[in-house]
Amino acid sequence: MNDSLASTPGGRAASSLGIPFTEIPLGDATSAADAARVRGVTITAVVKSLLVRRGEDDYLLVLVSLDRSISWPKLRAALGVSRLSMPNAETALAVTGYQRGTISPLGLDLPVIVDERLVGQSITLGSGQPGTIIGLQADDVIAAFGAVVADVSE
Repeated sequence: MNDSLASTPGGRAASSLGIPFTEIPLGDATSAADAARVRGVTITAVVKSLLVRRGEDDYLLVLVSLDRSISWPKLRAALGVSRLSMPNAETALAVTGYQRGTISPLGLDLPVIVDERLVGQSITLGSGQPGTIIGLQADDVIAAFGAVVADVSE
């Protein structure tokens, strides 16, 4: 897909980064799990982009599959810090410009941590726009963002 056909912030960003992608309308899906079923992908292919606060005005994104959650001890160890937190929805919107549920590293300039289980996988991410997700390769996201790959989920 090229930039002129991208209709979402994430699609435009992927295009500008040279990442092959597909914009996937969610249709009547009411949850990510339902969207995975409707689109014929596994729940592990649906990836959450979680905004994490490392310090004052210091944020990063952690990418984990929908069927897993952040392991805070593992993430703190990977980052070499003793404290982390997740900001509220209002702060997440202010930092990313995206509503929760649509957050994606695409279009943002934040450090990215990718759970090691995503390496080599076809995934879907938020597009920055409700009702549409982005399908792409996790390895392309890792390369484009110089993402740190680590075991950060449970």
